Amino acid sequence: MATDFGSSLLALCIGVIFAGILGYSWKNAFPRSLPYPPGPKGWPLIGNVLDVPKSYPWTVYRDWSRKYGTIVHLRVFGQSIVVLNTAKAVSDLLEARSANYSDRVRPVMVPLMGLDWNVAFMPYGSAWRQHRRAVHQYFDSDSIRGYEPVQLKTARQLLGHLRREPADFLNIINFMIGAGIIEITYGHIVQDANNPYLTLSRNGSVAASEGLVPGTFLVEFFPFLRHIPAWFPGAVFKRKAAEWKKTFRAMVEVPFNDARAAIESGEAVPSVVAHILDQLGDLKGDRETREIEVAQNSLAAVYAAGADTTFSTMQAFFLAMVLHPEVQKKAQLELDAVIGPGRLPDFSDRPSLPYITAIVKECIRWMPVIPLGIPHATMADDEYDGYLIPKGSVVIGNQWALLHDPEDYPEPDTFAPERFIKNEKLDPNVKDPSTAAFGFGRRSCAGREFAESTLFINIASILHAFHITPALDVFGRSMVPEPRATSGFLSHPIPFECLVKPRSPSAEHLINEWR
Repeated sequence: MATDFGSSLLALCIGVIFAGILGYSWKNAFPRSLPYPPGPKGWPLIGNVLDVPKSYPWTVYRDWSRKYGTIVHLRVFGQSIVVLNTAKAVSDLLEARSANYSDRVRPVMVPLMGLDWNVAFMPYGSAWRQHRRAVHQYFDSDSIRGYEPVQLKTARQLLGHLRREPADFLNIINFMIGAGIIEITYGHIVQDANNPYLTLSRNGSVAASEGLVPGTFLVEFFPFLRHIPAWFPGAVFKRKAAEWKKTFRAMVEVPFNDARAAIESGEAVPSVVAHILDQLGDLKGDRETREIEVAQNSLAAVYAAGADTTFSTMQAFFLAMVLHPEVQKKAQLELDAVIGPGRLPDFSDRPSLPYITAIVKECIRWMPVIPLGIPHATMADDEYDGYLIPKGSVVIGNQWALLHDPEDYPEPDTFAPERFIKNEKLDPNVKDPSTAAFGFGRRSCAGREFAESTLFINIASILHAFHITPALDVFGRSMVPEPRATSGFLSHPIPFECLVKPRSPSAEHLINEWR
């Protein structure tokens, strides 16, 4: 990141820089009556551009909040950035005042990368509402119950794959989570990890993780740089964006168009696409084109976001089981008492497995997948605690800070599902991590319940069938991994190894039924 940032700086023409700076400075030259929230002291003209953290920004912003207060203000070339580091600040602004805080200041890289179609990055308005309704229609609490057979089948197939290739557990999880979502949305039966739809999803995840981190590319601070040619020295962002754009366009069109062709040929299985096309009926012309476009965009967003976030949380689960055998043992005792050795868990067992549900919640909390969330933006000037939050401000809800707040979650760095349990039941007085991990206000994730149900059935099935322990070195010593996550727009545990073995002969028999 630092290399791209430095090379872009060297590539700038001094005159063009000054023109851009003067434009921003003039636009923001007139003082308002209220002060901005506190934050690091910036430099003339460039503001806090040198303060923007390049790695693990969520911990930096949390640390700043201890110095400056719960809301922290930065100015980068005239752009106000406000970071909210407590649940109260997030609730007061992104929830209670969502009418003003539901817009997006869209990163310049979004259109360059071809991500305009993603509902998560759309500006607040009619197009966003139409896409949001489309996602919610097919992934609300009622609809997702219809997907449980596929989720259950995929979770049980996962067990067979883990039995055959336990060392490849990360790739297997990625494959099976993606396969389930693709079958539900598009009706494609994914047979192996090299499936082209899965490859598209993986490539898109890599592109988003690199291209959407604030401060990575100088074009975010100088939007006029998007007009420079790709061959220009330092225009690394332009060349990368062009390749990423091809990937994202394929993610939107290829699975949907293939599904539509299969449906028209009579070879399709039930899917969200099949239901959408059936609802369209005899629509023709512009209206049909628009409805198809909304459907393509919405399902691609579900497919990309659902696969990435669920896979990352499953990685956190495996890491937690390696590091905390006492948690694993307690979960397996609950499974043995409720399920017994003669069958695998299913969704009807969910109310009777509160500790498994607590593990799901703690995985979501412990290592949040999008630590800073997707930034909101103000649509008008606002006042909060005597401070001005100007129109057009980038407003970041620091999800990681909320999920690691010791007031809500004592010893927040410790993986402890017990924090959600009281008297052997889920404790309703403990804040549900999903209130922060899936976004805020009108911009919260519409697929939250689907993600949680997928996590539940996979975690319950794996713990009922397998022991997960540290990998061994050549001398037979346990290799205990560090509980560390990557730094990026999407975050997941640093790759690690572990041993995955059937718990018992009866568990192996259950696994073999799904080979």
